[in-house]
Amino acid sequence: MSLGLAALSANAQKKSYLEMLANQPKWVDSVFNKLNRRERIAQMFFVRAHTNLGQKYIDSVGMVIKKEQLGGVIFFQGGPVRQARATNAYQKVSHVPLIVANDGEWGLGMRLDSTISYPYQMTLGAIQNKDLIYKMGLEVAKDFKRMGMQMNLAPDADINNNPKNPVINYRSFGENKFNVATKTATYMKGMQDGGLLTTLKHFPGHGDTDVDSHYDLPQLTFTAARLDSLEMYPFKEVIKQGASGIMIAHMNIPSLDNTPNLPSTLSKPIVTGILKERLGFKGLVISDAMDMKGVVKFFKDGEADVMGIVAGNDILELSENSERAVKLIRRAIRQGRISMKDVDISVRKILTAKYWAGLTQRDTVLVKNIIPEVNRTASNALVQELANASVTLLKGKDYIKNMIPIRRTAIISIGVTGVTRFQKEVSKGFYNSVYYVLDKDATAAQISNIAREVAAFDQVIVGIHDSRARPANNIPLNTGVKNFIKELSGKNTVFALFANPYNLATLPGLENSKCLVVGYQKEDYMQISAAAVINNRLIPAGKLPVSILPNFKFGDGL
Repeated sequence: MSLGLAALSANAQKKSYLEMLANQPKWVDSVFNKLNRRERIAQMFFVRAHTNLGQKYIDSVGMVIKKEQLGGVIFFQGGPVRQARATNAYQKVSHVPLIVANDGEWGLGMRLDSTISYPYQMTLGAIQNKDLIYKMGLEVAKDFKRMGMQMNLAPDADINNNPKNPVINYRSFGENKFNVATKTATYMKGMQDGGLLTTLKHFPGHGDTDVDSHYDLPQLTFTAARLDSLEMYPFKEVIKQGASGIMIAHMNIPSLDNTPNLPSTLSKPIVTGILKERLGFKGLVISDAMDMKGVVKFFKDGEADVMGIVAGNDILELSENSERAVKLIRRAIRQGRISMKDVDISVRKILTAKYWAGLTQRDTVLVKNIIPEVNRTASNALVQELANASVTLLKGKDYIKNMIPIRRTAIISIGVTGVTRFQKEVSKGFYNSVYYVLDKDATAAQISNIAREVAAFDQVIVGIHDSRARPANNIPLNTGVKNFIKELSGKNTVFALFANPYNLATLPGLENSKCLVVGYQKEDYMQISAAAVINNRLIPAGKLPVSILPNFKFGDGL
């Protein structure tokens, strides 16, 4: 049997987490029976960890884990070597192995330096070949497992049907519920087939809000019927396909629970009534971060933690004070607010997840070679493949075919301070070219100098670059620069946008350009793909995952 077939058959023989829940292994019983009431409740809490805040902070988290014997740890910013060492230290002091988790929507690079960032989900939303997204899930699972992690708090199953959304936006696969459901399921399956626990988020759907729940409590005023048919659609579909975990959003939703100021995380009608009973979800139910303002603004001093358990969450992540929370939950059990039977069911689900993820075999994360081993050549090649498959041509298919390589060509990058990878790549197809760079805050004099010089060229190719760390809306270009873009778009100019596609709405004139390529984000791999389209070396296959009205619709792409 070949190695590939051996791996496939081993995978096929391994039970899914949900299958294992229905017939829990003996290990779960043996561990469960050794835990007293306080220790069982502590399994439901996952603590925050960083490795970029110094050794004192790392050690302080270790003290909390040792003292409280919590169920898991969620790593945020840091580096792979430091995180591997911290993981080993934390597992060493845990009587029951910890679930180690991370928020890796686009892979390890979302949180860790010196690691690979895959494209954002909005970029993946443009891809028509699902197999590439499944492969990405497998690669992300390999990375997580090499880091000693068992759970990814991803993918994002929200439908971004509000272009002004400040918190989901490019983290979503787009605005179309069918596209979002398909891509969410594919990415999830890749990760789960790779042995990783996943967490769809943020139930019942965080896509149509203009409030960030990190800072306040968003309110969804839609009817229950609308929420059921639209926001919940991807969750319902992916539950059918074996999702191992779902994260609950902090949102006030009067049509589903009319308790004033109550976040969905703390709502028994939403968590237990809808998710567990009506939709039949059997996997792990995880709260969004319990230190976010959206949940603690109206429920202070640990009351949110108690209500989170009453509501039906199995895991509460990032409690403001887990020691206080465990005491309050024990009191709530004595008072009859919480049933110990429900706690026991949750704890068994958590222990079964630990068994499924291989935590029965205590293992040390090897620090040696960790950086090269999470920066594999195959992973980097896949990143480029994903970029190539996502790049979207909205206008100008025939125009670029007829461009002449030997003609004098100006290649301009706007929004940056130096020559870009895009310019270097495009110039490989246009031998008689000159580079120009225009900063986002360029002065009127700088703009008019370039405008004057560019007027003498036969062909003009422009890259518009968002220089920010994350591709949000409202690309930071001053009015003069935006006017220059509008002026150029009235001439024979080819444009490539390396930004969130919603920015097309704030750059009037581009809809009239001769050619328009969307590259979704600023990274070099997107610049390479867009340049290959302009140089007629790549046939673009991407389709817009969102509508940018009035000019462009979901699914557009030549």
